[in-house]
Order: sequence, then C-alpha cells, then structure tokens
Amino acid sequence: MLAKLSPRSSLRRCAVPCVAGLALLGAGLPAADDPAPGLARFYDQKVRWSACEGEDMPKDLQCGKVTVPLDYARPGKGTLDLALARYRATGKSRGSLLLNFGGPGGQGVGQLAMAGKDFMGLTNGYDVVGFDPRGVGRSSPVSCGNAPDDPLDATDGDAAVAAPQAVLEKLRDAAAECTEHSGPVLRHIGTVNAARDLDVVRDALGDARLNYLGFSYGSRLGAVYAAQFPGKVGRMVLDGVDTLTEPLSEQGVVSAQGQQTALENFLGWCTQDIACPFGQNPREAREHVVEVVESLDRDPVPTDFGEAFSGQDFAGALAQGLFSRELWPSLQRAVAQLLEDGDTSRLEAFASGGVAHPPWRAAHRGLTDPQDVPLDNLPAALMAVNCADDPDRPAAEQVGRDLGRLRARYERASPVFGRYRLTQVLMCYGRPKGTDFIREEVKDLDTPRMLLVGTRGDPATPYRWTVETAERLGSSAVVLDNRGEGHTGYGSSKCVHRKVDAFLLYGTLPPDGSSCGSDHDTE
Repeated sequence: MLAKLSPRSSLRRCAVPCVAGLALLGAGLPAADDPAPGLARFYDQKVRWSACEGEDMPKDLQCGKVTVPLDYARPGKGTLDLALARYRATGKSRGSLLLNFGGPGGQGVGQLAMAGKDFMGLTNGYDVVGFDPRGVGRSSPVSCGNAPDDPLDATDGDAAVAAPQAVLEKLRDAAAECTEHSGPVLRHIGTVNAARDLDVVRDALGDARLNYLGFSYGSRLGAVYAAQFPGKVGRMVLDGVDTLTEPLSEQGVVSAQGQQTALENFLGWCTQDIACPFGQNPREAREHVVEVVESLDRDPVPTDFGEAFSGQDFAGALAQGLFSRELWPSLQRAVAQLLEDGDTSRLEAFASGGVAHPPWRAAHRGLTDPQDVPLDNLPAALMAVNCADDPDRPAAEQVGRDLGRLRARYERASPVFGRYRLTQVLMCYGRPKGTDFIREEVKDLDTPRMLLVGTRGDPATPYRWTVETAERLGSSAVVLDNRGEGHTGYGSSKCVHRKVDAFLLYGTLPPDGSSCGSDHDTE
C-alpha cells in the first residue's frame, strides 16, 4: 500500500485490477553481507548528482542513478538503472536516509519531489533520498499495456463460477499481455531483488549502514533487507507494518474490510455537509455508493485517455482517497464531479499515474523518460511484486472449486471493494511460484533495534500486523502504538512524527509498547 503523507502528495493507484505482472523469482540465493563474486563492480560506483529535469521539480532536489544487475544469479547478463533523488543535508550529515513510500509500485522520486516538505526536518542530519525500485517509475517500468477488462469476469456473475476454466484462460491471456509490454525486468522483480538493489544503492551513496524509513509495503522491503544484510542495518523505521506471513487471499480480505470501514467513516463525515454528493443520510449514502459501482460496471464512462472508467476504477479511486482524512475533501469534490458532470478526471488523479502505454524497447536499459512511464505501471508493479513474494499457487481445480466461496467472502467483507480486491488476488493464478524466503526466513533478526509504527485505525495495514511482525522479527523490534486513524502515522500524527525523527536523528527510541494519542483528541 502507498503511504499517506502530505495532502500535496499525489497518492495514486490505478483502479483497473486486471493488469498484473508475470512475476518470476529469478533472484538466486539471498545475499550475504559481503557481495558475491561477480557483483563487486556494482559495489564500485558513485552517484553523480545533478539538477532534476522537469518544470515541476523542486530546485533544491537533485537526481542521479545507480546501476544494478538485472539477474543477481547471473550478474554478467545485463543491467538496469535505478532512478534516485535527494535533498541535501542542511546540518551535520551522518550519511543518507533512504525512503520507500509503499505500494509496491510507488515512485520514490516523484513522491519525494511532491512530499519533500514532510521530510525537511530529517535533512538536519541526513541527505534524504528517494528511489524508484526496479520495475517502477523511471527504473525499467513494467506494464500490461491496454489490457482488456476480461479478468474482471472472475468475480462478476454466476456464469464465471459455472465456467471457471474460461476465467482462468482470461487470466493467462492477461499475464501474456504483461510479459509482452514489460520485457525482461518482469522475470526479476520482487522484494528479494529490490532489497539487494537497496544494498547496492547504500554502498553507492557511501554509507557503511542503511538508514531507512519505509512506509506500508516499504516495511516489507526493510524487513527483507534486514534479514539479508543484518550487519548493514543502521537506524530503521517501519511505519504501517505489512504482514510477512499471511497469504494474498487473506491480505485481500483484510484490505476490503479496512477500506469498507474507512468508507463508512468518510460517508459519516460527508453526509454532515449539504454539498455531499451522496446526500445527508449515512445509510442511504452507503447504498448509493454500491449503486454507483454497479452502474459504472454496467455502463462505464469514457475518459480523456480513450478508455472506459468502470465501477472497479471507481472503487480503486475511492480506496486511494480513503487513506487519510486530509484527502477526504478532495475525494468528495472528485465524486461530485463524476456524479454531477460525468467528469472522471479528478477521480483518475487518485486512481492512476503516468501517461502512456509504450511498448518495451529491448535495447533500452537506462532510465525511462518521465513522460514515457506507463499509465498502469503502479498496479502492474504491485501485482508483479506481490505475486513474486507469495509462494501459494493453487491448482486450476482448486480455483474453480473455491471461486464461489471466495467471491461471497469478499463481498461480505465489502460490497464496494470486495470484487476489486478478489480480482487482484486471482491475478497471480498461472504465474510461477513466488519466493518462500520472506515467509520462512525473515524472522529472529540479529540487528540493531528498529522502530515499528502501527496505527489503530489504519485501513490498509491493521495494527495486529505490527504486533505479529514485531514478534516475528524478535528482540530487535520496538513497537510504537499510534492510536489514530489513517494509513501510516508519520504524516498524520505529530507525536509519531516527533518520535520517528528523534530516533532517526539522535538514536532515541521510545519504550517498546508506548503509544501516541490521536491528534484529533487534542484539538
């Protein structure tokens, strides 16, 4: 999940759940603290920083790149470049602090450019660095092209349950589209490789240890890094802690339930305003939302990009806008624009990022131009990474047998988001088995102490995941209980912000199990 930071941040996830990457592991064995033979040349580079190109880029933001092997098992068989951006330290620097904003699939360079003010306090001690992970943004972005919506049939109507083989064939066709449009990086995507990339970046920045702040999915990436390179861990904060053990099918139900709760909270707030597009009655507003999703699925609205905006696109845009109360006014106006004028542009700003669907160019391994980042890169990368990280691959017979039960379970979890989440889970069908490293090996870490922040009202990463992950990681993990709402705590809680900064800048950890009260309680 993408973290919510400043309301200026453009937190986007494409709402077309039928686009997913064909995730092949291709990671080789997990790395040790010292680079393996053949990798030394990647650990012998320095970043060349220069002004970031683009009219909207802050003048004090610098950009650069780091080269990593395409395949760590065969480091001589191709490379790719990772895009970096940094704000220079204003005080005495203790090195770099790397950020990951979540997803998987969130662009670190663009997010840092838009949300930089949230991290200016950290420049008192660090160069604050964002990066686009492999397959994301300018770093060889994956895409599924203009994939059809056929895989949505997997959760639409009784006909799909009666003929699951036809559904599975459509899922395989969608995977082939992803392979065609993404190129070789798709075979080497996933958190195990992303963590190895992170270590190359650390070394290129000149840091002996990795200082790191990871949000949501970024917590998974940080934990995997710590398991692979325990001797290289510096000060690490994981905010909005992801699960390391639950299968995607369970994660989807949790996400649907959390987003349904967030939607009901949003509608309770919205219906107090005469301008609420869903009216002034919360119960009727909930029914209205379901009607809008069903209506748009029957008759999608055309968009400026020439594609149709469906009910599942609407659900995805709602999900993104519900991550924080600070986004609610913008979400309300976006929904009103759709319902009153048939204009989807504001909702699309919540739902997607990028502008094009370029075909893969085999000769190109450098950074992708910003204007050429595929429109569907975020969801394509999200599915590719999640599938690569999950070892569960039920057989066709099991999928067919369980489809009706799964659909009913997801719809009970949320009549608005259930189908959207279930389709995303099904998109891993037919892809090679993902790694079992995360589920089996990321535990009992022998690292310096790290701070884990869990938010009680988080709609995407429930607080219990923070507790479970902390127990799994062992004595290194220190839990901060944020008794507020919204996805992640750093951008929404002043107390969390202070405690995280105190740890990263000065090494001051709060007591394990201590808490931050909701900011709304003090207003």
